[in-house]
Order: sequence, then structure tokens, then C-alpha cells
Amino acid sequence: MKAVDRPFTEIINGRSQFVIPVFQRDYTWQAEPQCAQLWHDVLRAARTTGAETGHFLGSIVYVPTGDSLAGFTRWLLIDGQQRLTTLTLLLAALRDHIVDTGWTGGEDDPTPKRINAYFLKNVQEEGDREQKLVLRRHDQAALRAVLDRKDSLDEGSERIRENYKYFREQLEGADPADVHRGISRLVIVDVALNRQTDDPQLIFESLNSTGVGLSASDLIRNFILMRLPEKEQTKLYDTYWSKIDGLFRGSEWTFDAFARDYVALKTEASKQERADRIYYAFREFFPGLKEEAGGLEEALAEMLRYAKYYAAFSLGRGVTGTRARSLGNLRHLVDVPAVLIMRLFECCDHAGTLSETAFLEAIALIESYVLRRAICVYQTRGYWQTFASLAYRIGDKDPLTDLKVALARQRENYRFPSDEEFQRALKEDELYALRGPCRHLLEGLENHDTKEPTDTSSYSIEHIMPQNQRVPAAWRTMLGGNWREVHKTWVDRLGNLTLTGYNSKYSDRPFDEKKSIAGGFAFSSVRLNKYVRDQTAWTADEISTRTDLLAERATSIWPPLSVPQALINAANHREMRELAARRDVGTVEMSTEARALFQELRTRVLALDSDILELAEPKSVSYHGPGFFLEVLPRRYTLTLLLALDFNEIDDPSGLAQDATQWQFFVNARHEGGVAFTVGDLAAIESALPLIRQAYVASGEQA
Repeated sequence: MKAVDRPFTEIINGRSQFVIPVFQRDYTWQAEPQCAQLWHDVLRAARTTGAETGHFLGSIVYVPTGDSLAGFTRWLLIDGQQRLTTLTLLLAALRDHIVDTGWTGGEDDPTPKRINAYFLKNVQEEGDREQKLVLRRHDQAALRAVLDRKDSLDEGSERIRENYKYFREQLEGADPADVHRGISRLVIVDVALNRQTDDPQLIFESLNSTGVGLSASDLIRNFILMRLPEKEQTKLYDTYWSKIDGLFRGSEWTFDAFARDYVALKTEASKQERADRIYYAFREFFPGLKEEAGGLEEALAEMLRYAKYYAAFSLGRGVTGTRARSLGNLRHLVDVPAVLIMRLFECCDHAGTLSETAFLEAIALIESYVLRRAICVYQTRGYWQTFASLAYRIGDKDPLTDLKVALARQRENYRFPSDEEFQRALKEDELYALRGPCRHLLEGLENHDTKEPTDTSSYSIEHIMPQNQRVPAAWRTMLGGNWREVHKTWVDRLGNLTLTGYNSKYSDRPFDEKKSIAGGFAFSSVRLNKYVRDQTAWTADEISTRTDLLAERATSIWPPLSVPQALINAANHREMRELAARRDVGTVEMSTEARALFQELRTRVLALDSDILELAEPKSVSYHGPGFFLEVLPRRYTLTLLLALDFNEIDDPSGLAQDATQWQFFVNARHEGGVAFTVGDLAAIESALPLIRQAYVASGEQA
């Protein structure tokens, strides 16, 4: 690598061409503040005298394209696109200003011909080689229009056109000689790379180590394509990356989320990557993807496939019909299941192991899980990890069953709410406080299972009995003597809420007016209002009845989780076997005396059945067959046995068993049991065996 300080005009002058690689982001500088700062720097450089006549502008990094000809060199610009493009626009504006104003200077002052030949065009070349700077995509059309002085500058990038016009405006009050002198004094660190010895990607990362101004999309695109020859860059960009870009255009932050979730899904990450670490996680992961997929092109094809899945869910792009509605309903509630949705898409659209009907059932199940938990006001912190772990548990053979079993095995804090929990919340809680879930619930109740859905996008949530704490007289009369209690109890509950486009018109009017006015409940086309328009009064009785009706309907629209217990037990057993295989009971800390007793006990327990699982816990050893039946807790000289039995139902010939419920807890225990037994010698082991057999048999019956 050669890095030298050189005037900008020397770098751009000569028979050469700088090409912006396809992986580079578009031109992004704006008139304010970037172009304004450059204009200020140029004028300041023009005015300086003495030793410090140069002005440092930054660096540009480039590497040969590999297709240069004798006397003509083409360079791929790795870093410095924004500066070089903006200076080109300034020089084009200076050229055109001189032409349009007829300005003439001294012998060494700029002329349109010199500016054109030295800095803008290779006047001896034709076609693609004519420009000294070649941009990409829609930026190129706009730059070409500027350089060729087209009458209409309405092609391509708006940013290119705006900045050119900005410099034309600034030049109206400036001396062209001063501007030209300032440009000639701009100094740039000129970094020319050698493809054989320099790694452009590592140098690019070093120059942009802070990531300022570069999104994860920019960095990832550069990482994938930068090291390749230009022709291969262009091919892969056009075939794959441009399509990925297009999926997330206008929502670039969604690409960052996609990259994070895609890497997590493929690597089964244990936590959500921080935003500033997304690129680095991708950089570590991608070489393995290339190897697994069979090459770079295959890896990009897979990445494009998953990007389509992500955009379909997160942005609603590329999907229609029932699939679009189902995904939209879920997205309306929460966006973090995207990592799980990608996995389901892959099973359905690529592997073919999930039918369209099963795919839609899976989406509806996730929606029910999220909505039920939201209505029950259950914990949502850590949802990303919840959905990621669900995705990791879905295999290719029977994805829908895997999803159901995984949901059924969620730990208590993230369980799937039962019908009883859901209905209690629907009937007893003040749902209006849950604005997002409440609206989703009402919209679902309105539009479920109909071919003519109501467009509720402009509707608001209406309190049939007014929300106003200063309850109007007509309503107090209708509600009766205990109107305060009725209002406090029912005003924000489900039965008193509906959707309407006439919220402000309804206001606090009496109930009969809310029904009879133009657009009132009696004339409403909103299905949610059918029960309301049939009532002659609106009191606690009517609200309670409507609450029960809507709660029952909601329970059928967002159904509970139903999984055979045998499938859950089988999954638990498989996981237990995997854990047992990874853990060594020899690592559990025990005294010499306790270990001697443990070895004797262990031999007898495992002899009961070859299918018994032995699991090393942090400070104990547990036994499962398939359900938990025994935990051995090492003490200094003894062992405490905790058995999964009811003390009142045991057959204990020795009379040594103790009621474990008498203790608040057992030190180091990971499981719960109703019977405790202390083992201090071989005789005690023999006395404990009948109880251990009972616990083992009971575990099989419970399973």
C-alpha cells in the first residue's frame, strides 16, 4: 500500500477513471452541511498565504480494476466516494458558471476547456471511458446529465442535482479564479492498493472503524463484494444483492434487523446482538455460510431467500391474499417474531415440509400466543430470545407439531395463557388501558371470518357509556343509584368498548341519542355494534352480557394451545437425554464419604431400568424415568434423598422417611418432592430402595 499527500487536482488529472464499485452505497452528501463545509474549505484554502497554503480534505483509497489498457488506468474507489463526487460537481458547476457568465481571467486562470479536459472528462476517450468519475445506479444518470450539460437535469439522483445547483448558486457571488485556486490547494491522502498484497476490506474497515455514517447494510455489502474483481462484483450485485437492497429500500433499518436475525437463526445465538455489533457478527458467520452452502453465489442465493421471508413479514412486501392478512395481523401486534417467521417460511416455501394451511395455522397460533399474553398483561421482556428459541426447536420433519410442543414447554413466565386466564382478563380487566392490544382485539372481533372486512384504519375506540368522569345527568339516571360504582367498574371493560368513525360526534350524548343520530349505533355498519343497537338501555347488565359474548368469541378467534401430553413428555425426555450425555456426575462436588455412599446408591438406582436417565445438576444428581422421581443431595457425611412421592401415600417398612413439606426448602435442590430420606450407611440404602421403586413407578404413571 502506498499512501502519499497529493493535491486533488493531480489525482484526478490524467488518462484515468475512478469507478464506484457496485457494493458502495449511493451518494448521500447534502447541501447542508457537507457541501457548505466543502465550499467554506475551498474559499479558506484560496485565501491562505505563506507556508500553510494547502488544506487537508481526507483520504481516497482505490485499487486497480484489473482491466486497464495501455495509457489508460481504471481504479475502483474503495473509500472517498462522497468527497470525489462532490468535488466533481463543484468543478462542473465552475465550468458551467464560466460558460454562462462569459467570465475570463488571466493566462493561468481556469477555462471551461481546461476544467473539462483536466478534471471532468477523458476527452480522447469515448463511451464508458469518457468520464473521469463513474458512479453507480441512479447516481450515474444524474452525474452524466451534469457533465454533458443536458438542458433538463431531471434524471437519476435528486441529491446529485441539488448539490450541483447549490454550487451554481454559491458561484454567483464568487470569483472563479479564487474558487479554482482553492480547489488546486486541496490536499488528499492518496492511498493506492495492490491487489496482490493488500486486502481492501481490512483497509476499509480500518478507515471506517467507528462506523460513522455507515449502516450495517453498507458494511456487509462491502465485506461480501469488495475483494472480488469488478466483473464478478457486478454480476453478484445485479443477481442477488440489488434484489436484497430492493426488498428493504426505504426501510434500511429493517435490513439491519434482518442481518441480525438471519445470523442468529443460522448460528442459534443465545442473545440478541447489539445494533453496533451486527456487522461484526455477520463477518464472523459468513465464511461458514459460504462453506456450508457450497460457495459465495449459493450463500447469496440463500441470503436472498431469507431476505424475502423477512421483508414479507416485517414490511408486507411480496405477499398477497390470506398470507398477507395473517402476517399483517401478527405484525400489527409485535415484530420480534421475525426470526421465527423466517424459519416457518423456509419449511413451507423451500423445504416443503409445512403446507400452506399449516403455515397459516402456525402464524395464527403465534398471534394467539402474543395477544393472549398482552391481554393478560404477562411479561414481554426478552421476547426476542423467546421467539428465537422457538425457531431453533423447529425441525424439518413436522414443523407445526414442533412449534406447538415448543410453545407448550415454555417456562412459566412465558407460558401460553389458558382459556381461563384469557377470559378472566377479558371479562374483569380494564382493557382500554392496553391501547395496542385492545384495538387489535376489537378489530379482530369485527373482521374475523368475513369476506367483506370493515376498513377500521380511520376508526377510533369508542366508550359507549362515556369515559368522562363527570358522568352526564342522563347517564346517571339510566345507571341508577349506584351509578358511580357502575361507571368505575365497567367504563373501560371490553363490553363498553367498540369501534367507530363518529367518536367526536357521539361525545357524551345520552344512549338513545348515540343510537338515533346520523351515523348512530342504530345505523352503524360496524358488526361490533349489532348488539348495542338492539338495546333500549345501557347499564351494567347490558355491558356485562356483551362482555361475556365478546370474551367467548375472542376465545374462539384466538384459540388455546392444544398439544397431547405424550408429545410434551417425549420432548422433555429427548432434552433430558441430551443434557445427561453432556454432563458428568463425576463433576458434582462430594466429600469422600458422600461419594462412596453415592456410588453404591447409584448402582442400585440404575439397575431398576435401563431407560432411567441420570442427570448431573450443579450440586446434586437427579433421576428421571421419564418423569423426575429422585434427587440425591450430597452432604458432608451423608446423602439426602428427595423423592417425588406424597408422604401420606407411601409404603415405608423402615419408618425412616420424612415429610419433606415440613421444610421450607432443601439446600442445593433443583426439584420438588414430598418425601425426604437420609442415607448414612449401606443399610439405609437398602431401606430407601422400596421408596425409590415407588417413586420410579409413580413417575411412569404420571407421564
